[in-house]
Amino acid sequence: MQVSGEMMMACSNKISVVIAKQTEIQGLMEAFDGCRGVFHTSAFVDPSGISGYSKSMAEIEVKASENVMKACARTSSVRNCVLTSSLLACIWRDSSQHDLPLLVNHDSWSNEALCMEKKLWFALGKLKAEKVAWKIAEEMSLKLTTICPGLITGPQFSHRNPTATIAYLKGAQEMYAKGLLATVDVIRLAEAHVAVFEAMNKTAFGRYICFDRIIARDEEAEKLASEIGIPPNRICGNSLEFIPTHFELSNKKLNNLMSRTIRNWHGQSLP
Repeated sequence: MQVSGEMMMACSNKISVVIAKQTEIQGLMEAFDGCRGVFHTSAFVDPSGISGYSKSMAEIEVKASENVMKACARTSSVRNCVLTSSLLACIWRDSSQHDLPLLVNHDSWSNEALCMEKKLWFALGKLKAEKVAWKIAEEMSLKLTTICPGLITGPQFSHRNPTATIAYLKGAQEMYAKGLLATVDVIRLAEAHVAVFEAMNKTAFGRYICFDRIIARDEEAEKLASEIGIPPNRICGNSLEFIPTHFELSNKKLNNLMSRTIRNWHGQSLP
């Protein structure tokens, strides 16, 4: 932000950059001191963007989430925290259960054992990181909300964040076949974070699923693959191999909240 000049455009006298390690709670507390709210949006990725998201990265992310929550709870000025989780923490459920609901919403949780079995490390990391955040928030009386976005898209986003994009799409063919592959524009996601945070002292609570597009047809899958820069068969190539159980994704809870709190979408005007 400093290099691009965004700091000056955003009234730099009101914004300061603080560096802290997510492995050190004390350093996080010093960074949070004086802040009323914290948005924990970061994730651990491979700096080279080559090896992808590993099981060890998942464990590191869980520990980071734990540290951030503890630091928030111990910092007197912090009142609210918004954690960026993932839709992957909701959709990977055990389909062998006969009573599995077809509706996937904010009450849905992925199955840890299933994520382990399929080696879905990104999903596992997001799932466990969110769970530990809720556990600490309850134990330490921290006011927390979480947002579970689909695959994040936008101009050059996937090219700037190749590891997270590729890691998210592990299991894409199965997600696509079951109607569970959804995306969200990064601007829409940012607006959702603001809307949820602004409403935390009023009506916002719990988890929110965030997406603005469900990839439902081969043409849409091919377009997404082109945007990301991967072969289309990575998404829709062998989708017919999977059991054709079709699920319904719902982001109604977030849509209802945003319709109440955002008065002018294009004008970015908040109450």
